[in-house]
Amino acid sequence: MVSTQQAYCDYLQKEKNYSHHTLTAYLNDVSEFEKFLGEHDSDVTLESVDYSQVRSWIVSLVENGISNTSVNRKISSLKSFYKFLLKTKQIEENPIQKHKSLKTPKKVQIPFSEKELELVFEENDYPDDFEGIRNRLIIELFYATGMRRAELIALDMGNYSAYGKTIKVLGKRNKERVLPLLECTVALLNRYIIERNRLTTIADRNLLILNKNGHKISESFVYRLINDYFSTVSEKTKKSPHVLRHTFATHLLNNGADLNSVKELLGHASLSSTQIYTHSSLSELKRVYQDAHPRNRK
Repeated sequence: MVSTQQAYCDYLQKEKNYSHHTLTAYLNDVSEFEKFLGEHDSDVTLESVDYSQVRSWIVSLVENGISNTSVNRKISSLKSFYKFLLKTKQIEENPIQKHKSLKTPKKVQIPFSEKELELVFEENDYPDDFEGIRNRLIIELFYATGMRRAELIALDMGNYSAYGKTIKVLGKRNKERVLPLLECTVALLNRYIIERNRLTTIADRNLLILNKNGHKISESFVYRLINDYFSTVSEKTKKSPHVLRHTFATHLLNNGADLNSVKELLGHASLSSTQIYTHSSLSELKRVYQDAHPRNRK
């Protein structure tokens, strides 16, 4: 007989199409809560809890120094689990249905400026070989398309169209989207592919972006690459692939792109996700407003 947690795991994997990382996090959170219940009340099972036990777990997490953001993520995992139990009729009432998330400070991500992007391409050394061209291409792809780090790592050779000037990416929950490419990005991609095909060994011929040994690049490698190159031109504290994605969205909005178009390019499910990128666009809008309004010229 399949256990409840195994059935839940299958549900997340097969029906919700969650990534391995998300899947692991959700299951770990449920197991952590179950362990808490066992240590505090051995008679209570995951299926028989009420909100008071959930609240006790929240209190213990906060007292142990877990941030509100992390606590909210753990509760989100529990909400998903109990929705599954409700759906499969293993419980009659969701014990955390009315739970309200803990307050968290809003983090304002500061994008790179257009000048910093110019400098990262102009002032860094990109040797005219496989690694130099690949490194420049990784930065180019992030800034030219706004794709996520995981999407870049998983890029497939067959999904790039030099003729159509597009590239297909596999986003969250296995949703595909086709992204347009700039002429300069296409030219760089074509140069890279020539160098890539000269590698002595290629472990996975379907993958587009590889390391010098012909293997898949890692998330930590991509993070370090972005951080290292931008450290030469920017003093911002956060220098990561996500900041480049944020920069892509911000620069498009600053230069007149509409929110819906940026939403589609980013692969967001709703506009609310895209709106977090508008704070810096607002500062540009204020500048234009101040410069253009007749009453401000007096």
